[in-house]
Amino acid sequence: MPRRQAIAEPDRSGETVLICAPAGRDGSLIAAALRGTAQAAIFADVVSLCAHLPDAAAAIIAIEALDRRAMACLHAAITAQAPWSDIPVIVFTSTLATASENRRTLDLLADLDGNVTALERPIHALTMVNAVRAALRARRRQYATRGLLQELETAVRQRDAFLAMLGHELRNPLGAIGNAIELATRAASNGGAVTRQLSLIERQVRVLTRLVNDLLDVSRVTSGKVALERQPVDVVALLDRLVAQLQSTAREQQLHLSMSADPGRPSVLGDAIRLEQVFTNLIGNAIKYTPARGRIEVSVRRMSDVLTVEVSDSGMGITADALPHIFDLFAQADTTIDRAQGGMGIGLTLAQSLVELHGGSVSAASDGPGTGSRFTVTLPLVREEAPPPVPAGHAPRADASRHVLLVEDNSDNRASLRELLEFCGHRVDTASNGREGVERALELLPDLALVDIGLPELDGYAVAAQLRQQLGPGIKLIALTGYGQPEDVRRALEAGFDAHLAKPVGFDDLQDVIGAC
Repeated sequence: MPRRQAIAEPDRSGETVLICAPAGRDGSLIAAALRGTAQAAIFADVVSLCAHLPDAAAAIIAIEALDRRAMACLHAAITAQAPWSDIPVIVFTSTLATASENRRTLDLLADLDGNVTALERPIHALTMVNAVRAALRARRRQYATRGLLQELETAVRQRDAFLAMLGHELRNPLGAIGNAIELATRAASNGGAVTRQLSLIERQVRVLTRLVNDLLDVSRVTSGKVALERQPVDVVALLDRLVAQLQSTAREQQLHLSMSADPGRPSVLGDAIRLEQVFTNLIGNAIKYTPARGRIEVSVRRMSDVLTVEVSDSGMGITADALPHIFDLFAQADTTIDRAQGGMGIGLTLAQSLVELHGGSVSAASDGPGTGSRFTVTLPLVREEAPPPVPAGHAPRADASRHVLLVEDNSDNRASLRELLEFCGHRVDTASNGREGVERALELLPDLALVDIGLPELDGYAVAAQLRQQLGPGIKLIALTGYGQPEDVRRALEAGFDAHLAKPVGFDDLQDVIGAC
């Protein structure tokens, strides 16, 4: 009867070769031959070996150990492998068995549909070592594939979670808008006022616009495709205005929102619109995650050559596990099904990227759930004498009546924009496609044309090119489009447009651009 061999527990690194060769000293001799090539673990039987097979680099099994029970166990272990795994199994044929007996066992192994290699004994040590090295290389490639598959699965889970969040975030304002339109229609038919419903629609359209802008911005900013329009910015004035704007939202949620600042009006060299986006996200998050009767404090401090802005709240706080990932894309502190706080998990990623573009940093701190949180933004101060900070605002607007040609294929957009323009005192003609737009412009000779880019028959770029060629600078052209990336703006200007407006167009933006043309 063969002497029972000692069993060594395998290392869990995925580099261990499992050995089951129960006759004499075969197991220990194989392990000794593999020294320097792989770690080895010796097992007295195949059933014990199979328990460790998923974590191994390869297995070496003497064919005489493969009785009926061992074959069934090996079959189960190979079948149960993960999709990425194809564990190499090297089988040593028996010198005592006949060739037909060996072949019969190997045929059974082949039926397992596993990665099985047979080596006929007597085996030269170098042959065995080379076979094990090949198995190790194959196994390492499998582990690399597993890593890629796990990353892919994580990305798919993140995508699915994001799409679920996006669906939730879009359905809320769309549902509110639909309800308000229904109420407004009924009120109007009964001669009632629709002011409250219109206010709701306006508010929810702003929410939708912000969601779309954030979606576009996070891709552009994180890929480095955003160019800042730098100028000295009075951060205290910017925050004063922002806190005043958010006071009504805070009061609605029974929150106390306050601001404090060190004396003086320090300025930073940055993009006022982008900095407002950063602080809107941070203060908005504080409002979102702070329960009623809570406090939110915004403090501005000057420290040597940097300015720090801290947004602290008494809200739900951040767990220790979530804190290191709080700025990750699509990270969410709240993952419950009700999603009462909302959000798509991109605001903090966007804020961090924008702050870093300004040469600053942003950090988060919390003592745990229920203790509130603190977000601190650090920005470099303007070091040299510079012109007085210019607050972000609208350019002067010219209110003179203009003759406008509106070229837009969407009938609802065309009708509503026409009414808006006429309400502002402009004379408006329309066209529903590119060819008609060119013909009407040449016939009517308007002061300016608002041209949608995605037109049928002749797109907006072609319309602009033809009108520039035939009318020269005598007509002002404004691109009207759902494409708002920097390359879209550049392409519009290269096609001959004087200005670019991204949909949905705000009333003030529309007035400003027309007034500037």
